[in-house]
Amino acid sequence: MTDIEIRTRSIYDALSPAEQKVARYFLENLSSVFDDPIASLAEKSGVSQVMWVRFCKSLGFSGLKDMKKNLVSQLREAREEAAVPSSMDFLDTRIYSSTEDIIRGIEASAVDAVKSTAKIQEPAVLEAVAARIAAAQSVRLFGVGASGLVAEDLYHKLLRIDLKAIFCTDTHMQLTYITSMKPGDVAVFFSNSGRTAEILELAKAASERRACIVAVTKYGPNPLMELADYVLPTSSPELEFRSGAMSSRVAALLVVDMLFTTLCNKNYDTVAKPLSESFSQCSKHHL
Repeated sequence: MTDIEIRTRSIYDALSPAEQKVARYFLENLSSVFDDPIASLAEKSGVSQVMWVRFCKSLGFSGLKDMKKNLVSQLREAREEAAVPSSMDFLDTRIYSSTEDIIRGIEASAVDAVKSTAKIQEPAVLEAVAARIAAAQSVRLFGVGASGLVAEDLYHKLLRIDLKAIFCTDTHMQLTYITSMKPGDVAVFFSNSGRTAEILELAKAASERRACIVAVTKYGPNPLMELADYVLPTSSPELEFRSGAMSSRVAALLVVDMLFTTLCNKNYDTVAKPLSESFSQCSKHHL
């Protein structure tokens, strides 16, 4: 799957109805889109040329020509990778017929989430977030439901390197510890949709207190992203069945691992001792 396909699927829900029509045509006719001029694409898709340009700009390109240039390059790379067949095709859009189908479908969904999330990471953003966390007086984490489990994973990792991190799964406790945030503190928010009411309330409170806001959320426009100073995007299959929710968790955990490893890599002299000490202490409880 090309990066442009990933971006299209990720922002689809945020597009206007006309742009969604463009997106559907684009995804269904990917291999032939770059051969047609914009007038032909507009006629074939039943959507105006203006909407095609808007769609391209929603993907971060200056226009159709810019998108086509990138698409040709990415399709070439995708064809080279296609030597290894994928088992992803539509397994998670229908009812599973066997346990083997379940195994293969969940595997493919998780692999797709990992690959697509890795493709859209910006090294400079990961490094900037790691630097802000390393310099912060306090790092406070926020997430509810499955996103709370991901926040807790980062919390445990930060404790291992002796950073002053705070997290509690109880939303009321999160509302409590947001109130004492100060400029220079870092608030990391986890929400796949970027539209969870409690998380948005907390993010607005962090913004009012001039804390640095980091959002771990799915790629594409959403309210949480608009409040953030830094966005670490995720990408996972937009599926009807539960495996979609599973893959979104996998994608967020991948971002946590990337962030934590970057943090340790850039501050190794500082974190090596607490990492070693925590490992030694915990290893005493291994049989």
